[in-house]
Amino acid sequence: MRAMARSERRLRCAALLLACLAAPAAHALGNDRDKPMDVTADYSKINQGKDKQPGTTYLRGNVRVVQGTMKANAAEATIHQKANGDVQRVVMTGKQAHVEQRQEGGGLMTADADQIDFNNDTSVAVLTGNVKVVQAGRGEFHGEKMTYNTNTGEMESGDTNAGSRVHIIMQPKAKAAGDGKASDAGATDAKGNPR
Repeated sequence: MRAMARSERRLRCAALLLACLAAPAAHALGNDRDKPMDVTADYSKINQGKDKQPGTTYLRGNVRVVQGTMKANAAEATIHQKANGDVQRVVMTGKQAHVEQRQEGGGLMTADADQIDFNNDTSVAVLTGNVKVVQAGRGEFHGEKMTYNTNTGEMESGDTNAGSRVHIIMQPKAKAAGDGKASDAGATDAKGNPR
């Protein structure tokens, strides 16, 4: 019985998050990954993989990462690479790490958290600690943890702990031109005559 109640809570939470981000699905621009990753920081230490082992780059102080429309900054970051040099995972930490990126359809998504852990292989970002995600014109999310799939736009948050809470603000769908016609009361034509 208790497991069923937990399952129902998770489904309701997932349904709310999906409703918040419903059509068109908001996800990252696909061509951002094809762009070079520009990284700056006050300090870096690079451990190059030997004998076809993956490498790791440690960054501290005013870390800034830019790749296409994606811009991120944090106090510290760790970049894990595959043996072939491709970026596999980026972990950014700080009070607070920040990332922003243009979404398909032109909207801007911003996210702030104490830690942002992005896995390039799965396209999944795990945000933890004072999470705030805002999708311009669509809504915003606040919570302690969020899993976000940048390919599909799917988000999941919350758990079965008694203190676990999520807060979602859903913006009303924008009306198409002509949907909310204003009253013509008091309107005049080009010559100043009442209509």
